Amino acid sequence: MVICADIRDLQLDGVELIAGSEGLNRSVSWSYVVLTRPFEEHMNRGNFALMVVDFERYDFDEAIRAMVELDGLGISGLAVSVVEDSEPLPEQMKAKADELKLPLFYVRWRGASFVDIAQSIGNLITENNIRNKREGDYLYNLLFGYDINEKYIEKISKQFGVDFSKPYRVGIIVVDRKYGINLEQDEHYYEYYTNSLQYQVSKMQCHPMFMAFLNKFVLLFEAKPDKSAEHELEKILKTIDANPQFGNTIKSTCILGAAYSDPRNFSQSYQEAKSLIGRKDLLPNPKNKKVLSASSMGLYKYLFNSGNSADILKYCNERLSKLEEYDHANGTFLQETLVEYFMNGFSNVKTAQALFIHRNSLQNRLDKIEELLGFELNDYTEYLDLINCILVKRLMFM
Repeated sequence: MVICADIRDLQLDGVELIAGSEGLNRSVSWSYVVLTRPFEEHMNRGNFALMVVDFERYDFDEAIRAMVELDGLGISGLAVSVVEDSEPLPEQMKAKADELKLPLFYVRWRGASFVDIAQSIGNLITENNIRNKREGDYLYNLLFGYDINEKYIEKISKQFGVDFSKPYRVGIIVVDRKYGINLEQDEHYYEYYTNSLQYQVSKMQCHPMFMAFLNKFVLLFEAKPDKSAEHELEKILKTIDANPQFGNTIKSTCILGAAYSDPRNFSQSYQEAKSLIGRKDLLPNPKNKKVLSASSMGLYKYLFNSGNSADILKYCNERLSKLEEYDHANGTFLQETLVEYFMNGFSNVKTAQALFIHRNSLQNRLDKIEELLGFELNDYTEYLDLINCILVKRLMFM
């Protein structure tokens, strides 16, 4: 994706950024020459606007009003030229651009022409699309190719800096849309949303491989123990979806497959993520998490995959291992505490009474459970999964 910072970095003759530097990460979809109103009939969201102050159609006051209106319509940046460089851009216009966080460029009258700027923007976008397609083609072949041999894996590793000696997992970003009356405008919103999404993903610290595929977005990234990539992706999706310019009409969720060390198994990670897409809205998600995985689906994933009792028992043992080990080593009753807390409606008073302990002792147990498991007990999806595991094990060994 091209952003306003890329246009600045072109260093075109006579083109200078003079205000709005905080908005340089705005994505650029194409260019747009500002002529007459109504602007919305001609402009698409993300367009980089080009305006001439000719003192006929646009004087400085009218140019400022147009800038504010165009910003409201979603332009990425604005380049302004003044006929014969007769007057400098007023400080009021620069201050307004800073307030809007809208990149404002000044174009000298005899510097780069609007044709030069538009062609440069078009070339940047085209080159960027070619690079994205190239990476997408490699990722597609890696996930769906019939012969993923060592030579091919080595080639990808060198070209994209991927270290396949470490485990990687696949994520599928699913975009949900609400359609309005103007379908053409909906498509422009969607394109701008996906451009923003692609840009943010490309800047992730884990540097994932990324491709658009069947109206979804697929990425491959290293699965680190601290889940830093998952946390970063969660933050990115929440930030984009909270952007008021999308008007709550577009939102996305990332479904993750399991992590694998052998690139030949990455397609399996993709299939695992894909199998959960249609069920993502059926499961409780009180914290509105944007990144979900097979592990977050808990026991339910075995229902989706015709699981057997051995798989379920293995999952329950892994889920409860830290609690069981602590109880065994210290003679405590953390699992019993979890069940009683659940059965007593998360009431500290009732639970303490049921366990015949003081409320302070109960709170100490709950704090220890959170410490051992690494999540807060008000995450009810995780809590419910733990309760299911405890009860399933009890039932299986009755």
